[in-house]
Amino acid sequence: MIVIDDFRWNAEKYIRGEKFMGLLDNKQYLRSMELKRSSIESFDEYPFCLPAIKNLTSLKFNSKVTFIVGENGAGKSTILEAIAVAYGFNAEGGTKNFSFATSNTHSQLHNYIKLIKGITAPKDGFFLRAESFYNVATNIDDMEKECPGLLCSYGGNSLHKQSHGESFFSLFMNRFGGNGLYILDEPEAALSPSRQMAMISRMHQLIEKGSQFIISTHSPIIMAYPKATIYQIKDGITEVDYEETDNYQITKSFMNNRDKMLKILMEE
Repeated sequence: MIVIDDFRWNAEKYIRGEKFMGLLDNKQYLRSMELKRSSIESFDEYPFCLPAIKNLTSLKFNSKVTFIVGENGAGKSTILEAIAVAYGFNAEGGTKNFSFATSNTHSQLHNYIKLIKGITAPKDGFFLRAESFYNVATNIDDMEKECPGLLCSYGGNSLHKQSHGESFFSLFMNRFGGNGLYILDEPEAALSPSRQMAMISRMHQLIEKGSQFIISTHSPIIMAYPKATIYQIKDGITEVDYEETDNYQITKSFMNNRDKMLKILMEE
């Protein structure tokens, strides 16, 4: 009986250890978000009337990369913004140390979501949103005046002295250091197709260094990153395969039937 009990205790200890090690190996800094639906007075008011939010209960971030895709105005950027602000990032972008505000235009959705964090905290992080990146670059220049040498973390040159695309890519290559949570809102906005492919390469390097990405995008190139979770917004928000996304299907249809599609589009 003692032998059996010892065996059972050791087996349970091993299983518990395996589960614990599994948790350690699963370096998801952000595991999920939940919408506090009972706290919302009306789903007819913005932002709760948006298709992405109206039927939302929760989103799980089980992969190293999670994409949120959908049409303009569907609410993907609103969700991403809420996640970033609830996590502690500045609403206009940057790291948690950025506190500037040029315009208070972000929604109050962050007050109505609950973030489920992982057992380890990221050592690095950045919230990039294309529409307010100019403001972030200006703030970095201002901080450089107070703390000379800060620009070294961004490639050594002012982001304003580079093209829009070059400044985006400089950020990916120099400021993102690994072991980080990176929340990116439409990063392809300033990137050529070749730079989008280079971004996939850089993402992979950072993921191998223990990073997690949550990205809203229209780019079928960027969202091709393997083993990513893809949430598509239509009437609601559902998990789909890469080939099922509208972005992929529309791009493929156009490229494979260019003349026919152009004829249809330009018919009077």
